[in-house]
Amino acid sequence: MQHPKITPAIEDYLRAIYVLGEEAQPVIAARVADEMGVSPSTMVSTLRRLQKEGYVRVERRKEIHLTAKGKRLAEGILRRHFLTERLLTDVLGLDWVKAHQEAHRLEHAISPEVEERLARLLRHPTTCPHGNPIPGQSSSSYRKGSPLDRVTAGREVALECITEAGERDARLLGFMQHHHLFPGTKIQVLDVAPSLGIMSLKVGGNELSLGIEAAKKLRVY
Repeated sequence: MQHPKITPAIEDYLRAIYVLGEEAQPVIAARVADEMGVSPSTMVSTLRRLQKEGYVRVERRKEIHLTAKGKRLAEGILRRHFLTERLLTDVLGLDWVKAHQEAHRLEHAISPEVEERLARLLRHPTTCPHGNPIPGQSSSSYRKGSPLDRVTAGREVALECITEAGERDARLLGFMQHHHLFPGTKIQVLDVAPSLGIMSLKVGGNELSLGIEAAKKLRVY
């Protein structure tokens, strides 16, 4: 029996479900559709296909869960994406925004052999440039950090990672790199103003403002 071909679009849906599943909220069709930028009708038909091909299951409350098969494929595409980002930033010197965009184009074309050689070339990194753990690599030191927007004024924290949702925000990625906000950087929260939607931060000797919505996409410890 011939199995249906796994298309780049299917890989993107599985990755979106995987990434959304890492957050606190339940993964439902509306959230996946918003993440993918598709209409509700497109999402419904795609979800039926994903279920039929054994990649996801839908619970009674309409929560979407990856099956073992779906999770394996989602982790594979994430791994290729993160390794490609490492190559583009660490070896080729691309900035974070360009590296993320190019990695999204290249990840679907990388074969298992090239993936293994790429990991070897990069000496098996455990995280992407933005601090997210690479599936299939040892990540025993990885901490499950808290969103930056939950940190109260007066505290000092360290940046753990920019979430996948944050990585898709080109303006945020550019802002982070411009201000040298890399994983491990110490951040002092000076003030939080929910009514204005802004946090005031101090990084090194510099003070800067960051939107609270953007801060939700950062994890700190």
